[in-house]
This record gives sequence, C-alpha cells and structure tokens, in this order.
Amino acid sequence: MSYQFHSFVAPAKLNLTLSILDRRLDGYHNLYTVFRLIDLVDQINIALSDQNDITLLEPFDGILPHENLVYRAAHLIKQVTGYQKGALIHIKKNIPIGAGLGGGSSDAATTLMALNKLWKTQLSKNQLMRLAVSLGADVPIFILGKNAFGSGIGEKLVALDLPKRWYLLLHPPVHIATGDVFSGLELTRSAPPAIIPALLNPNLRVNDLEPVVRKKFALVDQAMRALTKHGPARMSGSGSCVFLECTYKKDAQHIAKQCVGRWDQYLVRGLMQHPLVTQLEK
Repeated sequence: MSYQFHSFVAPAKLNLTLSILDRRLDGYHNLYTVFRLIDLVDQINIALSDQNDITLLEPFDGILPHENLVYRAAHLIKQVTGYQKGALIHIKKNIPIGAGLGGGSSDAATTLMALNKLWKTQLSKNQLMRLAVSLGADVPIFILGKNAFGSGIGEKLVALDLPKRWYLLLHPPVHIATGDVFSGLELTRSAPPAIIPALLNPNLRVNDLEPVVRKKFALVDQAMRALTKHGPARMSGSGSCVFLECTYKKDAQHIAKQCVGRWDQYLVRGLMQHPLVTQLEK
C-alpha cells in the first residue's frame, strides 16, 4: 500500500539567556530564559493510516519507539481526543541531538500541531500547550510559535519581539543529558528576579549551566573559548552547542572562518515565528 506523506518543519531554539532560580519539590527547576527560534529545522513526515496505531518509521538507534518524544506526542493526542485511526511518522533529523537546541521537543510540538490538523481533532492552541508541557518543559515554546520570555520550568511564556539577528553555532561532538546537568552539585540555584530589558542585552546574558558543562566537557569549553574571542558567546540550554549573536550575516561568516576546530558549524538566522504558523492556517 502506498501512503501520501505530508511534510512539516520543526525549528530549533536557542536559549539566549538561562538563569536557574531554585529546585522544585517535583524535581524540576524554576528558571527564566529567553527562547529564540532559529531556521535550523528537522522535518516531520506524516501519512494518515486506517490502522488504529502509530508507526514510527526508521526509529533512532538506541532509542525505543515508545521513548521517542514524537511517538509519545502522537499517542498523547490520540488518547486525549479518542481518535480511532493512526499515522505513519518519519523524522528527518538535521538538529543535532543532545545539543541544547530543543530538537526533540520541537519534533514533538510539530507532531501535536500537525496531527491536530490532519486528524481534524480541533484542539485549541491552549489545549495543545497543556498537552505539550506534559511531554517536556521545552515543548510549549514551539506550540506558542513565537520568541518568548520563559519562566516557571519554561512553560510560562510571554511573547517577545526580537530583532533580526544571525547566529554562529559551534557544536562539539558531545551528547549531553539535560538531567545530568541539572542534578550537578556545582549548579548555582540563586538567580535574582528577571528584568526582561536586561535579558535582551547580549553583554548581560548568562547561562547558569555553563560552568557545570564546561568543567565536565573539555570540547565545550574549547568551543566557548574560541567564540568568546569574538564577542559574548553563550551555551544554549544544557549544551553542548554554543553560539555567538551577530547583527550581520557577513560578520558571522567572517568569524566562522576563524573558529575552525573539532566541532560542526551552523550559520543560522533568527526567526520571528514558527514556520508552521502560516502552513497550518491553510
């Protein structure tokens, strides 16, 4: 049987700043951050099926299908809505895994939005946001579909208008488990209350997870040192990807030539909104 696949994009994000406030009773951490969507994207291909199940095509090595966030997202919306048919899903990865760019979370969010459209289950954005937070703290920002200030565990979002910017990303060949970083004894958990205007100033941005990661992973430390020579570089999320914000593409290209090392490079553009916003309105 041949299936018609529909393609949907899932963009990565950067944490332009990330401060940890304290640990909650549920094990999560209260934080504040500024999320920036970027044009590095995965592709989620979905075909409708008359079978009452979800099939994840070409699952990733070492990750069981039921542990994949895309699979979990598809089952969640199916369970909540009572939808009686299924789907075949293929993920084309471009966003590196374990890099702090939110690739898995974005894939899950795109799956929720795409299946809501294809299955005609008609959940509102607020309903999708509530489903999203049950999958992970970084999933709601992609449902919101805009750059935002995040607080709580990252699920309390206030949309922000950010300027047009380019970003040079260095990705050392290191896979970092977010939970391991947040549980680090060295992690500082005492950030002061957030003042949004200050967070938008690259010179005032921080990432409280950086010292923990740089101490454990020499390649991340080396990448940070390489970028910091050219400006206020930061690590995104729990790493391992580090980035430098540039006003102009040509400046990012020039710096990239001087930052060749044991890492992959990505030159990306900051987005104003999620690319699916217009696609799903059709």
